[in-house]
This record gives sequence, structure tokens and C-alpha cells, in this order.
Amino acid sequence: MIMSSRIGRNFGRSTTAALVLAASAMLSTAALAGGCPAGKEGVDVTKPGAMANKDATDKELATIDLSKEKVALADHQFRIRRLEIQPGGEIAWHSHADRPALIYIISGKMTEYASNCSVPIVHTAGDVARETSQTAHWWKNTGSKTAVLISADILHDQTDQNM
Repeated sequence: MIMSSRIGRNFGRSTTAALVLAASAMLSTAALAGGCPAGKEGVDVTKPGAMANKDATDKELATIDLSKEKVALADHQFRIRRLEIQPGGEIAWHSHADRPALIYIISGKMTEYASNCSVPIVHTAGDVARETSQTAHWWKNTGSKTAVLISADILHDQTDQNM
């Protein structure tokens, strides 16, 4: 009885450890996927592209007024949005100088043309794109299906309509 209880606990610990390692490996792969390849980074190496959104919808799902939170960022909102971009659709050239964001690709295939990368960056389902103050870019759905993205960002300028 004591022996089987120890075996059960050890098996449980081993299984838990294996699951944690597997989840970490999957998350690190997703987080690193879709970035600028080594040696292709630079400053203003890609010039502005699409100047208007095309065949794209943007639905705000929820917001938090950050002026009322402990971080007390006046005139800032933390928001989450769902974007759908049709095949051939585009998200216009924009900057993240004052609007950091994380973009999770739920489905589809998007190609990003970033000012700090000399080659296009392809994003597919499961990828996470980091958009920082150094990011200026435009995106195009280069796949054959509607691309669905979730965007979590900190918005400062309430009139900023770029995606």
C-alpha cells in the first residue's frame, strides 16, 4: 500500500513536470515564431506600404481605463480587439511609437512589412507578434482564407484609428 502510494505520487510529479516542460516549449516556439530573421534587422529598411485599410474589420471587445487603475496612466486604455482581414486585405502603414501591442494570430496567414526588417515576416496561426515603440509596419493577408487576429494594446490617442 505504501509503495503504490509513493509510485502514484512520483508518477504524478513526473507527469506534471513533463506537461510543464512541454507547455513551456510550445509557448516559447509560438512567442518566437514570426519574428524578423537574424541578420535582416535594421532601421527604416522597409519603407511605408499600404496607406489605407482594405477588406479588414476591427471589433473592440473590451477596454479598461488605465487612469483608474494602480498604474494611473491618464488618457490611456488597455483594450482587446478582434480583427478579420479578407484574402488580399491590408492593414495600413502605422506606428506603435505610443501604442505597444501583442497580436495573436488565431487563423489564416498574414505577412508583415516592418520598418525594422528588410524582408517580409510571415505570421500563421499560433504566432504572437510583438509591436513596440520601434515598430512601424503594414500587414497583408497573403493567404487564401480570412485571417483572424486578437490584438491587445495600450491606446493613448483616442483618435488613433489604425489597426
